[in-house]
Amino acid sequence: MAASPDIPHEDWRSGGFGIYLHWPFCQAKCPYCDFNSHVVAQVDHARWQSAFLSEIDRHADLVPGRVVNSIFFGGGTPSLMPPALVGAIIDRIRARWPMANDVEITLEANPTSSETQKFRDFAHAGVNRLSLGVQAMNDRDLQRLGRLHDLDQALAAFDMARETMGRVSFDLIYARQDQSLDDWRAELERALALAVDHISLYQLTIEDGTAFGDRFRRGGLKGLPSDDLSAELYALTQEIAGAAGYSAYEVSNLARRGAESLHNQVYWRYGDYVGIGPGAHGRLTLGGHRHATEAPRMPGAWLEAVAKGRGDAGPDRLDRSEEAEEFLLMGLRLSEGIDLNRFERLAGHPLPPARITGLEEIGMLKRQDNRIIATTEGRMVLNSVLAELMRDA
Repeated sequence: MAASPDIPHEDWRSGGFGIYLHWPFCQAKCPYCDFNSHVVAQVDHARWQSAFLSEIDRHADLVPGRVVNSIFFGGGTPSLMPPALVGAIIDRIRARWPMANDVEITLEANPTSSETQKFRDFAHAGVNRLSLGVQAMNDRDLQRLGRLHDLDQALAAFDMARETMGRVSFDLIYARQDQSLDDWRAELERALALAVDHISLYQLTIEDGTAFGDRFRRGGLKGLPSDDLSAELYALTQEIAGAAGYSAYEVSNLARRGAESLHNQVYWRYGDYVGIGPGAHGRLTLGGHRHATEAPRMPGAWLEAVAKGRGDAGPDRLDRSEEAEEFLLMGLRLSEGIDLNRFERLAGHPLPPARITGLEEIGMLKRQDNRIIATTEGRMVLNSVLAELMRDA
């Protein structure tokens, strides 16, 4: 990536500092999933612990003294990790960086009975927030999605998570096969009635390289919604969640006031974050300039890279236009939008006023003081809004 002559800055402080750790292993590969996940017979946990701790130490030497706002164990299925391994990682992070008083430590979990039994041990290890991959509120669709749990297990896991952690989020996928507006209304209302404080709601997308992608190309996956129905499902989601007291603080994430994910906000407010593990990405400000890092995707390749001294490629310095574009891409996903002054500091020039005005006039953007915010309609076509703002910028 090209270097730029800009003045060094510490812009990351506007978003905070987080640490992402990727556990790449799953019990089974879900047919819709295009994440970096792998199914293996055995895992050498001692070797993985050594690699994670080594990478924590290396990054702590790169960016010492940062206050950690959030830690996120993603995957894959991190709830397959031994709690002792999770605890060792958290302890090493605590030893190498100061921690915020309200540090958020999230672990993604599947609600199978075997993983639910670990929740107390994860809490003792230092995890204070669980993100449950529920995905559907009926057994038929859980089977269609290739999930290994049924609804009763999911509800039991949620109860256990609330009892042991206090802070719990869970994911649902909608716009599924043969799902009507009434079906989704009943399902979402039931989910919100569980006293969850944060929920992530994703429209099903058919990705290349997945089992669903292969099936779709062969003419399978009948009953997927039309574009019009997908838009209606999205609008209904916002309506139901809003009526229940949930704010869509990001395109796919809704929360009661004060329960927003701190780690997600580090990303979307364009803070700095360490990425450790196979396929993990990072953004780090070094010498006053933001850099990108990316780790090898394959687990074996990542372990070998760590053994040779570093588990990622880079750091590659971003130029001003790349920083500004990333800031815009991330920030307009948030209901708070972006600060136009911050964009100008990053880019070295303002966003074209005529573009902003044009998008305002057709209802895609709104202004609030010196911020621009995507409207509900704008969020539905956010890629097009972003393309228009960045055209010839």
